[in-house]
Amino acid sequence: MNFFEKFKTNPANAICYSGFREGQKPGGVYPTYEEIKEDLLILQNNWKYLRLYDCDEHGDTVIAVIKNENLDFKVMMGAYIGAEMNNFGCPWGGGVFSEEQLELNRKKNFSNIQKLIDLANKYPEIIFSLSVGNEACVDWTDHYVPVERVVEYVKIVKEKTKQPVTFCENYVPWLHKLQPLAEVVDFISIHTYPVWEYKHIHESLEYTKHNFYAVAEKYPNKPVIITEAGWSTNSNGRGINPEIVNEENQKIYYDDLMEWTNAENILTFVFEAFDEDWKGSPEPMEPEKHWGLYKINRTPKLVMQKKMA
Repeated sequence: MNFFEKFKTNPANAICYSGFREGQKPGGVYPTYEEIKEDLLILQNNWKYLRLYDCDEHGDTVIAVIKNENLDFKVMMGAYIGAEMNNFGCPWGGGVFSEEQLELNRKKNFSNIQKLIDLANKYPEIIFSLSVGNEACVDWTDHYVPVERVVEYVKIVKEKTKQPVTFCENYVPWLHKLQPLAEVVDFISIHTYPVWEYKHIHESLEYTKHNFYAVAEKYPNKPVIITEAGWSTNSNGRGINPEIVNEENQKIYYDDLMEWTNAENILTFVFEAFDEDWKGSPEPMEPEKHWGLYKINRTPKLVMQKKMA
């Protein structure tokens, strides 16, 4: 049974949305109401489901715009959970914190979980599903949270809300270490990035299919969805070969992904709506900054140009 059948939801296109523009970032300057309204008016032509990463000021504004402007969006609302345990294996060394900081993170995480619950209960007509965290259990994360702790968070949220609850993570941990979590979530959410795993564009869709079906076959009684899949359009050469990331290849992967997932009724959140220059290293060609289907100035990349014509 797929997500749409299980939870009696209509199939439609889905996208990850984070509206931070030039000079803005989480914990700093946030997008204004009018900026988010501009974004959502762009997105409403092609997508109905939005995925938000955190119930912070940005999340509050997105919900307000949807409600006040009477826009036809449904939101997967996430709660960001920060490191509760050091990850000395983080490749860039970002996963090491003092015990004092880890304790502060635990308190903040619990607060974020409580806010997720409050928003879910306040806006059930907009928020259709909930995620307790993002990429917090994979080996390379800089915000590691033990699996048993995520299980606790899921149980808390499920007890106090009516929406289905998940956790968003790379496909690999779902195949082994996240089995206890798979037992308690209502559905499984995977991330698949062929370009990060050195796959050529012509083998990318088959690789994504392999990732998806490996998890789906392991948990035949749980709906599995894709909460991140995309293709960057620039790279500084670190982790991704610059020769294979461009707007042409992004369009090929997007079109192939949509054809497959629509045919199979797999809820799939494309990563992502707009480029975000606050991400990754300060280098302009850092691939983390260039996953948007639209540039940071809101002009469409090749993949969206024909769809807007």
